[in-house]
Amino acid sequence: MGSPSPRDKHVALIGYGLGGAAFHAPLIDVTPGLRLACIVTSNPERQREARQRYPDARVLESADHLWQHAAEIHLVVISTPNRSHVPLALAALNAGLPVVVDKPIATSSADARRLVSEAEHRRLLLTVYQNRRYDGDFFTLRRLLNENTLGVVLRFESRFERWRLTPKAGWREHADPDDAGGLLFDLGSHLIDQALVLFGPVTHVYAELDRRRPGVHVDDDVFVALAHASGVRSHLYMSVLI
Repeated sequence: MGSPSPRDKHVALIGYGLGGAAFHAPLIDVTPGLRLACIVTSNPERQREARQRYPDARVLESADHLWQHAAEIHLVVISTPNRSHVPLALAALNAGLPVVVDKPIATSSADARRLVSEAEHRRLLLTVYQNRRYDGDFFTLRRLLNENTLGVVLRFESRFERWRLTPKAGWREHADPDDAGGLLFDLGSHLIDQALVLFGPVTHVYAELDRRRPGVHVDDDVFVALAHASGVRSHLYMSVLI
């Protein structure tokens, strides 16, 4: 990263697990015009890792401490477990700060609309972090569509698949709806977002959500069919048993 500029936008990152450490902090750190000013994590080991990797960033134990320094921050990025996305985003907006929230932005459409309404009321930026819009294959497909190289598209098929026979510990395997665990919320949010970007609004949805591994409590094998208003049909697959 180059030398900080007084005109850099100061970014606070809430959450320093896999998402914060691998997907957010490094990108903020190398983006011209941005400065990683604050990292919020209550985990002592992650605090040490954050201080070692980003010595110029202030490391805080909780978001409550962050709001006390709101005047020094220009943007908040939220990369925490799903159930905390809405309360943290609302707190950031109430502190007068624009927000980028990891996907899924909320565990229900009602909560998502609540966030949008609050951001519009306060005239603040609110957006969802969708890093899969920057994948090379997605860029290539958008270019081919824009160039009309493929002609008339009738059906789009896309998959995110992996082999994970043994469930990992953590909230993503929890059945509590507030955790928004399972593959549909995790990988499905990427696949559905890509389909919407490519082919526009959807009029009809069909889905199959299954639990294939013994003892699991959330969907781990999913198929989603989208009928776009444009006439295209998207068939989207996600599984941990491929």
